[in-house]
Amino acid sequence: MEDFEKKVKITESMEIEEDEQVNNNPSNTLQLLRRFLDIQQRRAQAYAKLKRGFSEYMSSGGELGYQQLCSEITAEFNDCSKQVLEMESLFLNPDFCRVDLAQLLRAVQTQEKQKLHLTATIQLLKKAGRPSERLVTHENCKFKKLMEHECVHVHEITEDAGTEEAEADAEYDNALKEAIRGVQDAVTAINEHLEEVRYEIAALEAE
Repeated sequence: MEDFEKKVKITESMEIEEDEQVNNNPSNTLQLLRRFLDIQQRRAQAYAKLKRGFSEYMSSGGELGYQQLCSEITAEFNDCSKQVLEMESLFLNPDFCRVDLAQLLRAVQTQEKQKLHLTATIQLLKKAGRPSERLVTHENCKFKKLMEHECVHVHEITEDAGTEEAEADAEYDNALKEAIRGVQDAVTAINEHLEEVRYEIAALEAE
């Protein structure tokens, strides 16, 4: 009876070791990291598509088409984020126990979120245009005759008015520059993290 129990314990121990080997197999980690790089490629393609769509919108208009594109891109980014979060969770799992890789993916996610937010900010600013260059609409003007109206935009040109306009332009320019610089910083950080991922892949492939 004791011999049987010993055999059972030995067998269970061997099965546990085999399971751990399967879960901790470098090939599994390698597969996840390659999937992660594929997702980053999807993100890059989505940004390129968004950039083209925005350029077309700015040159020819088409608000509805642009909004549809934004919805498609948002759905794509959400799916990418969901998959990366699942990978992060797997790396934190005791089966993998790769907290370092989970933190690396989390760092990329944080920068991607910042990049997307600032990209949207840039597009909103460019859509609005510099205050001094914005087109005037006459929706709130009073029309006396068919071709005549009292324009609410007509005002006396004063030094104060010119100063206010210059300040508004400066504020706009600073906001746009800050957003562009923020995107550049996020891209730099993301690329550095991706380089770490590639180093990890190379190390796993060499094992």
